[in-house]
Amino acid sequence: MLFAAFSALSPAERREFTLFVQSPFFNKKENLVSLCAHLNACVDKNETPDSAPAYRSVFPNQTFDDTKLRQANSALLALLRHYFVYREKMAGAEDTAIHLAAAYRKRGLLKHFNIALRDARQQLAAQPWRHADFFAKTHDIEWEQYQLVSSDRRMGDLNIQETSDSMDTAFAARKLRLGCLALSHQAVYQTEYQLELLDAALAFADRHPEITALALYAHCYRFLANLPEAELNFKHFRILLREQSSVLPPDELRTLYLLAINYSIKKINTIGGDWLPATLELYRGALERDLLLEHGFLSRFAFNNITAIALRVGETDWAEQFILQYKPLLERQYREAIASLNLARVAYQRRDYAAALPQLQRADYKDLMNNLTAKTLQLKIYFETDELETLESHLASMKTFIRRHTAIGYHRTNYSKIVYYTQRLIHLKPKEAAALDAAIRQEPILTEKDWLLDMLHETRQNVKCKM
Repeated sequence: MLFAAFSALSPAERREFTLFVQSPFFNKKENLVSLCAHLNACVDKNETPDSAPAYRSVFPNQTFDDTKLRQANSALLALLRHYFVYREKMAGAEDTAIHLAAAYRKRGLLKHFNIALRDARQQLAAQPWRHADFFAKTHDIEWEQYQLVSSDRRMGDLNIQETSDSMDTAFAARKLRLGCLALSHQAVYQTEYQLELLDAALAFADRHPEITALALYAHCYRFLANLPEAELNFKHFRILLREQSSVLPPDELRTLYLLAINYSIKKINTIGGDWLPATLELYRGALERDLLLEHGFLSRFAFNNITAIALRVGETDWAEQFILQYKPLLERQYREAIASLNLARVAYQRRDYAAALPQLQRADYKDLMNNLTAKTLQLKIYFETDELETLESHLASMKTFIRRHTAIGYHRTNYSKIVYYTQRLIHLKPKEAAALDAAIRQEPILTEKDWLLDMLHETRQNVKCKM
């Protein structure tokens, strides 16, 4: 446990913890300084510490005693835990000032207390966010003020109202945030949570529309829960997110954007294209604020979604710019294949088939779904350019590919249907057109339904012209 926790420290934190261990105020055991130095050396060499060398570094010239080494490990781990707590406690300047004010209050140092509390208020007001933690720290400041004033009523009015208001606001913001996360989790994992006081938190938010954090989470909860006027709440949510999102820190903004994007994509899948512009707007807002990056990389799934949605709303030039700008942020093993696939999509949208096909053919699609997406795009190009011999061969190959990969769930049905209906289009007879149209429209799982219907319409028109 010790080395796992120790190796999780950043280089700067290891240097700070070393000073922490060397300080007589925190540690009076010299052998712990030696053990800390030994662990530092192990991390630098990328080695896992071994008991025997560790013991020699901590207890030189002594016979190995496993109990003594374990005791030293436990003592250093206790110091490391103390360091972690110290770091968390001292993380914010306003926290330090509040703790200092409390220390002065307990010692009766009124003048010192007032200065420390004033500093805490100024530091809190200077930070840009107005989220739950802001109101919680406001409450902590008001509580310190209350404890001092209440000890001697002659010193002034009690600030009970301010203390209560800040507590209520912090609670409501945290409760609504948790409610949003619970709804999101329930939707994926089919579980149920009994969260009390949510109605009270929603009512409190409604009484305080001027508090953006409350309004955002209240709107978000209502549309995620499909409460009455869910779509109106979604609209107000997007406006607030676009215009006043600076009041929340990046981690909360990221959560809100992802909740809204997932909700919007679900609407696209169930209702259709009317939700595409709103989804693209959300993706753009998240991109502008660097909220979609994980460990410095953009997910290939998000990359594909963003391109596909941009193309579906006709933002072809923006989609191409997005691909070129964000390609370096894809993970290296997927970078070329994902970028090529999406540049091919852009070229196809422009009906530049000569540019699209090379992009599709040069990439190595290790991801099964990307492979199927590329094959489908090739299918469409071959059909639209009347390369029927090539298309027949491609369909046969695609059918074999789908049959071999059984672990793709409903996608197997979808792509099998795409192949099947494309083959029917190739060999279409005029008297079969109406039945084929009806069959395509009735398919519950068919992602290329619109394209197949368009091609059917064009094929029927061509047949009429020839007649």
